[in-house]
Amino acid sequence: MARIFVSALSFGRYSNEPRQLLEAAGHEVVLNPAGRPLTAEELAEKVQGCAALIVGVDPVTAEVFAAGRDLKVVAKHGVGVDNIDLAAARAHGVTVTNVPNSNSEAVADLTFGLLLAVTRRIPQADQAVRGGKWQRFVGPELYQKTLGILGLGAIGKGVARRARGFDMRILAYDIHWDEAFARAYRVERAPLEEVLAASDFVSLHLPLVPETEKLINARTLALMKPTAYLINAARGELVDEAALAGALSGGKLAGAALDAFAAEPPGSDNPLFSLPNVVVTPHIGAYSYEANRNMGVGAAKNVLAVLAGSPPPNPVVLPD
Repeated sequence: MARIFVSALSFGRYSNEPRQLLEAAGHEVVLNPAGRPLTAEELAEKVQGCAALIVGVDPVTAEVFAAGRDLKVVAKHGVGVDNIDLAAARAHGVTVTNVPNSNSEAVADLTFGLLLAVTRRIPQADQAVRGGKWQRFVGPELYQKTLGILGLGAIGKGVARRARGFDMRILAYDIHWDEAFARAYRVERAPLEEVLAASDFVSLHLPLVPETEKLINARTLALMKPTAYLINAARGELVDEAALAGALSGGKLAGAALDAFAAEPPGSDNPLFSLPNVVVTPHIGAYSYEANRNMGVGAAKNVLAVLAGSPPPNPVVLPD
């Protein structure tokens, strides 16, 4: 029997199946007692004596790997592993896994929800009616407009498939290009600058790596149409939030809808929160019943494979 610490707050929240898989194999499952993501120091304490860690957004640093002497596997409850020190994992001989495509449809759904909410001003209309006002709100249609997708991975592809239903022209930027998919869904490949300049709506679906950090900044925002909208349901660090606030308040961008922030929770003093042309949600892209089950079951199966001495279904390639 092995001890498994689960720091991911949403693990098994809407489905008992992930935890049942682990316990049926005879393992002890210990859940995060804090009700929030843990700091590296707290996580280092919790992983002592554990053979496996199922992690959400908590920072899995070199300190955590050093403290977790019995760790065999760190399983991401989701896709992005930018919060895990992969070099430290290799140095300590720990396998890292994730669950690709487990939440892509959920995030693609929310992306279109955010796009409709910010363009048609749905939150403002809701609040007006609740407040006794019969105020009419106007905004642009999505139909036959140009959607720019930065990052044509699983989520970006999901967004492109949905955009076809709105008869949109789709431009995309990605260094790993899937030509067969692009042909099937009439996605046009274009350089980053062209996507930004030509699109009525720009949706971010890139991973967070050094090359993409603050990719959306004062320079790149200036390339966009003043009538354009920005959607970020990926990572908050992709966007320079101060520059975005300046563009929105200065009339250089029509609006933005954000599900991710550089600091989470971002705090009430975030300059974006005072702007009427911004819609925000608390990083809920993966919060569908189906995605929660998929992520939990996938993470559990990765852990079970490693603890049984077998290759996991979804290993993350570690740096040399």
